[in-house]
Amino acid sequence: MILEAGFVTFFRTLAIILAVIYGFKFAAKYLLPFLLKRAVRKAQEKTQHPFGKEQDSHYQKGKVGETVIDKKPTTSQRRSNQVGDYVDYEEID
Repeated sequence: MILEAGFVTFFRTLAIILAVIYGFKFAAKYLLPFLLKRAVRKAQEKTQHPFGKEQDSHYQKGKVGETVIDKKPTTSQRRSNQVGDYVDYEEID
């Protein structure tokens, strides 16, 4: 079906374009801030959740001002792939 250019089709196209524009404005004004707040809240919970329990347990282990060492690192945990030797140098005037 071929539509001829007329006032009715022009106004219908114009109405569709305006409805889409105002639909995006509505979404940006009301829905987008809600979705962003929710996403930020979830991201904060994900980052704080694993560390929250660990920090609480560290605070409860010892007295105030006492240094507590949980474990001694093994040789396999140390960095064994050094790229070169350390060379001490002196500045020459």
